[in-house]
Amino acid sequence: MTVIPVIDLAPYSLSVPADHVDSKVLQGIADELCKAFTTVGFVYLKNHGIPQNIVEEVFSTSKTFFEKPVEVKQEYARPVDANHGWVSLEREKLNPERPAADLKEAYNMTVVDDQHLMPVDIIPNFYDVFKSLFTSAQELGNRVLDLMSIGLNIDRSFLRDCHKNVGKKDNQTTLRSLYYPRISKEVKPGQVRCGEHSDYGSITLLFQDDVGGLEVKPVGADYIPATPIPGTVLVNLGDLMQRWTADKLVATKHRVLIPKEEVMLSKGRQSIAFFIHPDDDVIIKCLDGSGKYEEISSIDYLNMRFAVTY
Repeated sequence: MTVIPVIDLAPYSLSVPADHVDSKVLQGIADELCKAFTTVGFVYLKNHGIPQNIVEEVFSTSKTFFEKPVEVKQEYARPVDANHGWVSLEREKLNPERPAADLKEAYNMTVVDDQHLMPVDIIPNFYDVFKSLFTSAQELGNRVLDLMSIGLNIDRSFLRDCHKNVGKKDNQTTLRSLYYPRISKEVKPGQVRCGEHSDYGSITLLFQDDVGGLEVKPVGADYIPATPIPGTVLVNLGDLMQRWTADKLVATKHRVLIPKEEVMLSKGRQSIAFFIHPDDDVIIKCLDGSGKYEEISSIDYLNMRFAVTY
């Protein structure tokens, strides 16, 4: 049975200066990472350097927000023309082929210095808590992009440089807190918590709670559970990166179904995803020079994908 690899990032952890790591050690980690991205599309990173208490604070603060009445949360709703703010239950359908929308809510933070639509008036520490994790995840994301560049045998800073405006207005990288409420009403035919999909951007960093439920589909295999491993970050590849690498690396599908066990139906579930996108004006063209896909800007690709989801 295929398993999701666990990679020890301790030699390149956030606690280690980026330029103090032996190149052979980096090459070894990079090769492991890219191997995982050619088969499973997912990998667990342990000893990554993001303090667990920062993650737990976002879980806790988000839950406080999600438990507010709908009419309160509606004040902070995601506008049609932006990806920042609250996304209501059954607002999204990540698998357009399913007959019903997803049973989940979300809160998106895109620009790290923009407090627009943030519920700081009712949860004063909301912005600071989200910003703290956004900043740490951005730094870890850069390390992962470095390793991918090394594994792809291109200039080490190439991918990092294509994401230099993360946290600014001309980059769509998003910190998304997801909330799957307990199943307390009748589920519609074919409805799930999160429909089968692959992510849209470069890479995603996912922080899970201990409830579980995420399933991923490796290349040529059936869905397998992405069981939460305490203290790890689950990293997966996005569609745009698959296109960029001319399908050398793969963005595999994943989903969250409705639990079958009665005890699990009564449990809510949370996760936090950091969706990393290149800067808006970066032109995505096949890194191997094959021209397998037409060139497209990062922002045009994302808008094309959003048009199908909402």
